[in-house]
Amino acid sequence: MCAKRATNLDTFMNGVIERNAGETEFHQAVREVAADVIPWIQDKPEYIEAQVLERMAEPDRIVSFRVCWEDDNHNIRVNRGYRIQNNNAIGPYKGGLRFHPSVTQSILKFLAFEQTFKNSLTGLPMGGGKGGADFNPKGKSNSEVMRFCQSFMTELYRHVGADTDVPAGDIGVGGREIGYMFGQYKRITNQFTGVLTGKGLEYGGSEMRPEATGYGASYFLEDMLHTRGDAIEGKKVVISGSGNVATFAAEKINHRGGTVITLSDSSGFVHDPDGIDIEKVAWIKELKTARRGRIKEYADHFPGAEFHEGKRPWHVPCDIAMPCATQNEISEDDARSLLSNGCTAVSEGANMPTDIAGINLFLDAKILFGPAKAANAGGVAMSGLEMSQNSERRSWGQEQLRELLRSTMDGIHKRAYEAGVEADGYCNYVRGANIAGFKKVADAMLAFGVV
Repeated sequence: MCAKRATNLDTFMNGVIERNAGETEFHQAVREVAADVIPWIQDKPEYIEAQVLERMAEPDRIVSFRVCWEDDNHNIRVNRGYRIQNNNAIGPYKGGLRFHPSVTQSILKFLAFEQTFKNSLTGLPMGGGKGGADFNPKGKSNSEVMRFCQSFMTELYRHVGADTDVPAGDIGVGGREIGYMFGQYKRITNQFTGVLTGKGLEYGGSEMRPEATGYGASYFLEDMLHTRGDAIEGKKVVISGSGNVATFAAEKINHRGGTVITLSDSSGFVHDPDGIDIEKVAWIKELKTARRGRIKEYADHFPGAEFHEGKRPWHVPCDIAMPCATQNEISEDDARSLLSNGCTAVSEGANMPTDIAGINLFLDAKILFGPAKAANAGGVAMSGLEMSQNSERRSWGQEQLRELLRSTMDGIHKRAYEAGVEADGYCNYVRGANIAGFKKVADAMLAFGVV
């Protein structure tokens, strides 16, 4: 049974919640978009009559499957795999694969829904999708990870393709996992196509992909600051996470003259009042990738730094915050603490890292707030450029890709700003990103009729 037409937020959300019981992350993502889109479409009956928002909140397809594999002790293990194909109105489904014990259908549905708007904002022809499994690659041998990835792709391959659905990496899925999955896809299909992005440079990958999300979030931050005649230079920045997004965001902040004072992982965060400079960022990259170590080792290696076990960095005084770890890592209390400690700008590097109450506090305080679907779109933008390179059977140089990434983020900022600027001059980037992302997808859906 279909939800009532989107003329009232509560009525619309009641329908979404009834049809997707227990999927709280998905409810949160849909509400955040609907709260801006529903008022905007009230004088646009074509969207209401065609129930476009209701259709966007119902994935095109949800694929769930069993993944059986054998560990090094010859025990048979069973995990659950997913692919959520949310909307392909403007291009093939595009979005990452996440391997983590926390993966559920609700989390992947929220990510696929968000991805639809994020991909729209890039201006590239990409639809929205997401997938993954409740498999934890941490502590597994390379052979175990390979066997899992091969089993996962043995099912997934029938649902993806260069013109159908092009997955990428996400949490728990890096170059190693992409390589194993691409090898299995190639073996099964006897095709060498751009079915995955985030590949190694030796077999169709793109320069700048590891840097793209972190750099992009920093570029978006810079664009927001420029609207107020300000810059990153001289600012103290707290960053969460210590993976690709966080470390490359930290690298770019250093390039722009800012001082990064925190990074984190699931065990806690390190606070370095002297600043986590380029050399220290490089040390963390080596720690997390080559040695697969924990962030607490940073405090043992660099005098003056402190490790705060089991905590997040949002109570450290700063000028700028960049949440780059995971969803809902900034609560209402965290947001209040950031504001009271002088934070004037937030650029989200992770997906939905601030809960709705926290977002509302930031917007009420009229600080610069770059929502994930705009600020962290650099990663998928670079993935889209990898797809283009694969289609052309060529590789573009790092400088060309850096310029393309910068211009893409400028375009995202421009679209979000134009749709979000208010009468008093304040830009509500949340509203702007939601409306700009919605409009492109909605117009394509109207053109296709009822499908």
